[in-house]
Amino acid sequence: MGERELILDGMSIEEVMRIVGAAAAAAKDTGVPSRRSVEPREPSSTTTAQADDASADSSDWRAVLRAAGNAPSRTPTLSRPDAPGSPPSPPSQSPPPPQAPDNLDDMGAPEDAVAGPPAYVMRPTPQAMPRVKTTPVPAGDPPTGIVVGTSSRELFGGPLSGITTLDQLAELIATCTKCPLYKTATKPVPGQGSPSAELVCVGEAPGENEDKQGLAFVGQAGQLLTKILAAINLRREDVFICNVLKHRPPGNRNPMPQEVEACSPYLVRQLEVIRPKVIVAFGTFAAQTLLETKLSIGKLRGSVHKYYGIPLIVTYHPAALLRNPAWKRPTWEDVQLARRILDRAAGA
Repeated sequence: MGERELILDGMSIEEVMRIVGAAAAAAKDTGVPSRRSVEPREPSSTTTAQADDASADSSDWRAVLRAAGNAPSRTPTLSRPDAPGSPPSPPSQSPPPPQAPDNLDDMGAPEDAVAGPPAYVMRPTPQAMPRVKTTPVPAGDPPTGIVVGTSSRELFGGPLSGITTLDQLAELIATCTKCPLYKTATKPVPGQGSPSAELVCVGEAPGENEDKQGLAFVGQAGQLLTKILAAINLRREDVFICNVLKHRPPGNRNPMPQEVEACSPYLVRQLEVIRPKVIVAFGTFAAQTLLETKLSIGKLRGSVHKYYGIPLIVTYHPAALLRNPAWKRPTWEDVQLARRILDRAAGA
């Protein structure tokens, strides 16, 4: 009998009789051999008497069981008590496999839950929560940013108010000595493009190539600007491109406050003459000069500012994109916004 024999050998005859007698009785009642331990019960007087007779003739517990009509069977599995004389351990039954109710399915299970039983997740019934087809909500207009001046007044009403053309402004810039930059610069860079442009690009200051040619945005940054404009279906000759400073700072250093102050009237008058529908300020100095603020470009972009009634969009300078390609995507978003405003103004 193997392991069962060893287990029973450690028990007294009375303990074995109580356990096996109860198991046999349960099997007789149901017609199916019992496979689990049950609570012990007191033996009957007949069983006890038979056991006593058998114990008198033989000390073998097998003989006692045979005399009582309860010979051990190999079918039931008996759990050994923790200590002699103690009742058997409570029965342990495996729970039945889970059944999915009608209103459950495994659509909510994780994608990696491939092996094992399905993970059932409650799903709402059609009566409780009907499915509604939703449509994407269109993005609203970007927030309004800084407002400089009003559309009803002159952009610049000083000595340059008599200048009515861009050519006249270019001649005046060529003879300007209001700051020391003219001493170190090769050529003035007033800007170029269409005098009736609907979009004006404003940069920071001329670089080496611009200083040599007298034209704005003609170096690597200028080539990138050409591609940016082409991406929104604009040609260079259809827009006006200029800088805040009209002369190159030595070594391409940042503009000084007094230099910005000296050159700003020319930029303001250029905008007054052109009267564009959209202004795009490329870079920190262009944005801060036009909006009269010290806020960083990160806080200025993403909004539609107003410069004397003209929508103004702030974005990164093309030269900065050459150093940090990660800024190309936000710049693309900014120029797309400028294009939408331009299209809206054209349709108005």
